[in-house]
Amino acid sequence: METITLGKNGPSVTPLCIGTWAWGDKLFWNYGDDYGQEQLQAAFTAALEAGVTFFDTAEVYGLGLSEKFLGQFLQQTQQPVQIATKFGPLPWRFSGQSVTDALTDSLNRLQLESIALYQVHWPFAFFLSQETLLNTLADEVKRGRIAAVGVSNYSAAQMREAHQILAAKGIPLAVNQVRYSLLSRQIESEGILATARELGVTILAYSPLAQGLLTGKYTPESSANLSGARRLDPRFSQEGMQKIAPVISLLRSLGEKRDRTPAQVALNWLIAQGNVIPIAGVKTAEQVQQNAGALGWKLSDDEVQELEKVSRPWR
Repeated sequence: METITLGKNGPSVTPLCIGTWAWGDKLFWNYGDDYGQEQLQAAFTAALEAGVTFFDTAEVYGLGLSEKFLGQFLQQTQQPVQIATKFGPLPWRFSGQSVTDALTDSLNRLQLESIALYQVHWPFAFFLSQETLLNTLADEVKRGRIAAVGVSNYSAAQMREAHQILAAKGIPLAVNQVRYSLLSRQIESEGILATARELGVTILAYSPLAQGLLTGKYTPESSANLSGARRLDPRFSQEGMQKIAPVISLLRSLGEKRDRTPAQVALNWLIAQGNVIPIAGVKTAEQVQQNAGALGWKLSDDEVQELEKVSRPWR
């Protein structure tokens, strides 16, 4: 499988990343209701079997449980796996030592001595300055505990500032993890994608299927039977579903030519943007296998442009 280098000289990873927010999370994902550790273990194994060896987690996912599960599953394989996790700049963390301690805690849960990527989960750091935070992370690269530094949810200006702070220490900014899909293209209009390309920063695209909208399984008729957060999301209303119908229709027709699903086409479109890695959240082996179907083939330039055109209202 082809790989992508994170940033200018970071680790090489697979062009699809497995998202593990749902691993152990009860608040948003109802962990323990219709899925548990057995399903997550199967999902992890299915990813490795499909050749997808890049996983994204965070200390706040399941209050550390997501990292613990990954740590347990990693003990059962000899296959090289790249792990990305995230530091949460919480109000009571206001020193470089607090950053170092948080990384230590994450490494302990993951049962690892080092990880491929450590990201700052959001740009507001309360009493912790960006200089202290990023200089500490640069030091951790030199210590060998992290291979690359990333940020998440940073604007173009915030990303540029982070890049400058790290560059002064001789460390490149490798990643900005942001929401990006055919139905969330704001990183283009807000200059984040262009700035990332200018600085050599890889985009990790979370919510690449727009909470499942791009799978095609939701219809205007099904909007009355939704549960959870989707019931409150206007995009899942009958009017919202009618608005995205042209996008779903094109995904279906392009997929039918290749015996691919709308979701696989949507993920492939993100990969086609260049130096963009979609993070596909999974709970089951079946979801992993579905998402892995986005790899090993490419949309044509004309097809990429067709999708770009039909999804312009979401820029």
